[in-house]
Amino acid sequence: MSETIKNKGWIVTFAGTGINLALGILYTWSIFKGAIEKSVKGGGEGAFNWDIAKLNDPYSVCCLCFAFSMIIAGKCQDKIGPRVTAFLGGILVGLGLLLISQTSNYFIWVIGFGVLAGAGIGFGYSAATPPALKWFPPSKTGLIAGLVVAGFGLASVYIAPLSEYLLKTFGIHNSMLIFGISFLIVVCGLSTLMVNPPAGYVPNGDDSSSSKKGKPAAQNDFSPSEMIKTPTFWIMWAIYFIGAGTGLMVIGSVAGMAKKSMGEAAFVAVAIMAIGNAGGRILAGIVSDKVGRNVTLAGILIFQAVLMLSAIPTMNAQEASAILVVLLATFIGFNYGANLSLFPSLTKDRWGLKSFGINYGILFTAWGVGGFVMSRMSQMLMATTGSYTSSFVIAGIMLCVGAVLTMSLQPKTAKVTEGVIFQPQLGLTMADGGEKVKKETVNKEQIREKINRG
Repeated sequence: MSETIKNKGWIVTFAGTGINLALGILYTWSIFKGAIEKSVKGGGEGAFNWDIAKLNDPYSVCCLCFAFSMIIAGKCQDKIGPRVTAFLGGILVGLGLLLISQTSNYFIWVIGFGVLAGAGIGFGYSAATPPALKWFPPSKTGLIAGLVVAGFGLASVYIAPLSEYLLKTFGIHNSMLIFGISFLIVVCGLSTLMVNPPAGYVPNGDDSSSSKKGKPAAQNDFSPSEMIKTPTFWIMWAIYFIGAGTGLMVIGSVAGMAKKSMGEAAFVAVAIMAIGNAGGRILAGIVSDKVGRNVTLAGILIFQAVLMLSAIPTMNAQEASAILVVLLATFIGFNYGANLSLFPSLTKDRWGLKSFGINYGILFTAWGVGGFVMSRMSQMLMATTGSYTSSFVIAGIMLCVGAVLTMSLQPKTAKVTEGVIFQPQLGLTMADGGEKVKKETVNKEQIREKINRG
């Protein structure tokens, strides 16, 4: 029985990775945008008649809907399970892509790609990580979260060249039709493998003293209303807005940025950036398990700020080195991807697994708002100035602010409920928690724990 349960953990993990490999079509938007822009400038019957300044709007709205649908999807995942939630995601993504395959209308694309596909991505994505984390001990939180979300980042490795081929062979509308049918089948199929562990399940390798002795451990499960009342939540929201928004700003336009030096091979930059994106998710998860989340996140933000400012002369050069462009894209993707591994882990560490789906969904709104604001700002500045310089300068400054905010985060919170006994491994002595807590709920936000400072 234990062997069967152990195997299900890995099945759920890789099924979640597979779902994210399909949903990661979002990161290939810059290639679709290039095809739309070419159609706008070429004109003719059936051409896209869009304002150049609005080319990123379906992508921006998709980021926003993706993020806010995570709140509903997270609640759905917590209440009725990951299988139904992921299945609904597959249906919505498929319908959205099928809808835009029939038209060049700007508003339909915003609804189809932005609203429907965005919401579908949110439902599928929210169902992938929570069940996987529940099958493994806390010591593997970063690794498992990194593996699952790596699928989303890695998707462009195959979707970028595939999109380039389909666009040249079948055109943009038929390409969307093919993607819509394929992803509907893949996501809905893999959703059948998404299951939570049975009640009372204790992950193999969970060797905490409370688990061994069968004693109740101090609870750290926060409800959504309790979570948003903590100052830590709002600081983390601001940091996520910065880290995700600046990364999405580059991802949404990377093909156009690379076009000058790489020509028709610009899709290669998108694919290689995806490798960095996925690598950042896995490596940051592993490193944060060892050295702490805060230290890892602050280092990532500082590194990203340096890259943003370093990219300015390269982006403005008349004949930029293709190798340098690819390297910049890879490392920017790496740092962006790290956010998508660290913030789920931070959410679980600080506010527990009981309401993880909806709690992370609420925090994830920062990702969507950041992507919406930064990608729109970048496209508007580009249309006005003809350069990405202003966007990269603003991003660099914001990332430095984010690093400072990260280091200001207080240690992990602990909430104690009536009848719960503190354990020494929480950084407290038995004198601190040797008696049952009499109050119904006590918020220990001010307690500085000696361990797990990340």
